[in-house]
Amino acid sequence: MNLSFIKYHGGGNDFVIVDALDPQPLSNEQVAFLCHRRFGVGADGLITIHSGAEDYDFEIRYYNSDGALASLCGNGSRCALDYAYQHQLCSKNTRFKASDGIHEGVIISDLRNRVSMLPVTLPTQYEDGCFLNTGSPHFVVAVENAELVDVDKKGKELRYDTRFAGGTNVNFMERHADHLFVRTYERGVEAETLSCGTGVTASAIVAASLDAVALGQPVHYQIKTLGGSFTVYLQKEGELFNHIWLEGPVQSVFKGSIQI
Repeated sequence: MNLSFIKYHGGGNDFVIVDALDPQPLSNEQVAFLCHRRFGVGADGLITIHSGAEDYDFEIRYYNSDGALASLCGNGSRCALDYAYQHQLCSKNTRFKASDGIHEGVIISDLRNRVSMLPVTLPTQYEDGCFLNTGSPHFVVAVENAELVDVDKKGKELRYDTRFAGGTNVNFMERHADHLFVRTYERGVEAETLSCGTGVTASAIVAASLDAVALGQPVHYQIKTLGGSFTVYLQKEGELFNHIWLEGPVQSVFKGSIQI
């Protein structure tokens, strides 16, 4: 089968988007091949776009680079939003369906957009970090210098920690007065990625918890990663963080076709 695709990245978090609406299903092996950086196209994950319904314009399905259908991918959702807009599947303000439900999306410019996230319960605190689910499970560890962390080694250890059924993504968060610096080990990729949308969102929520932000007060965090800069908007309401938006860079890199 000859497969047409478009390669995208959102802050260095890169994806293969199948260039078709409601494409033929791919096997785990085919997805893993397409994401392979030596034998395939190369990506952190693969995305397929599907027809919408009455209350949303399109649906996205995200697969990790190991080939498995996965939970929400924040940067993947933003790349899918750009693809949908460029292919006239939606307007600049839209609603789309992901694995965890309905999200909103906003096109800011040709190279930047934002997506809404579903409400998130307060993080569970441990001695060595905080655990929460932002559409995907994340463990956030506060560190003094994230550049010195062996992310692949320490991330892999925590990713399989028995405290987290099904495993977790792991973020190392360095806090500054005007921004956060975050590095992420991604479950399913099984390595550090240049950025992770649900990971920077989780880190912002943990930072807001540590900062004891006032109830009902809208706040935002500037977050730097190895692949780019993001902004996360949020508001604490009782036992939840709500009105969460992930904003960041997005770019179509190239298009092509490949025999699979």
